[in-house]
Amino acid sequence: MINKNVLSILVPLALAAIIFVALEAFFIINENEQGVVTQFGRFVRTIQEPGLHRKTPFIQSVIYYDKRLLDHDVQPTEVVTKDKRTLVIDNFAKWKIINPEHFYTRVKTEAVARDRLRDIIYSELRQDFGAHDLFEIVSTDRAKLMKEVTQRSNVKVKVLNMGIEIADVRIKRADLPPENQLAVFNRMREERKRIAKQFRSEGKEAAQKIRATTDKEKVIILAEAYKKEQTIRGQGDAKSIKITAAAFGKSPEFYSFIRSLEAYKKALLEKDSMIMTEKSSFLKHLQRR
Repeated sequence: MINKNVLSILVPLALAAIIFVALEAFFIINENEQGVVTQFGRFVRTIQEPGLHRKTPFIQSVIYYDKRLLDHDVQPTEVVTKDKRTLVIDNFAKWKIINPEHFYTRVKTEAVARDRLRDIIYSELRQDFGAHDLFEIVSTDRAKLMKEVTQRSNVKVKVLNMGIEIADVRIKRADLPPENQLAVFNRMREERKRIAKQFRSEGKEAAQKIRATTDKEKVIILAEAYKKEQTIRGQGDAKSIKITAAAFGKSPEFYSFIRSLEAYKKALLEKDSMIMTEKSSFLKHLQRR
């Protein structure tokens, strides 16, 4: 017969051992996880379905990996563009583990995977930026460049059989090194001054053309107006002479008298003295008849 005191000690120990073995034999995979079962460090199987799963206790172990998109964010690094400009690039990437077996056999941990991704992505960024000018990188072609970098990085990851897929590579910031900023800003300022000077010269040229055209039109308009004026004046003078001739032609003596009075008026106003004989025809209207 087993002593009751001994039995009271053995039963809890047995229950604890059973619970411990059960905990070692079963494990849970959450919905956002996937696992790799290993035996003495060697890959056994992959588990991607969530729920309760079984393994050999004390012999096999489980390594858990995240199913979700993971971040890859590194310190800013320098790249040189096609036009020999140095840029400090701050980039990030989104990636995920799509094959836990390959991931475990090739890289094992996320830290190692991030180190390799950093080298791969930086290599592609340096190659791509080295083939483009600074203006293309910071303006129109950035989205296209990032898409190409993502595709080529994925090709390298697949060749290395890392069990990883890169979803996207993006640039957060692209800055000039502090020692180059002032020189670049000065070049940009001079470039803007050159463009402004070109616009001003083109504006002056256009203004001169407009003034020349306006002056030409002005001369033509004045000439035509003067011509029209002289034509009208000539026509008026002709009509005036015709009317005057017709009026005075009816009485030549009266016309002669009027013209003589006009001559007297001009002569007497402009001159203080005149010497003429009494038989001068100029005084014929002042002589007694």
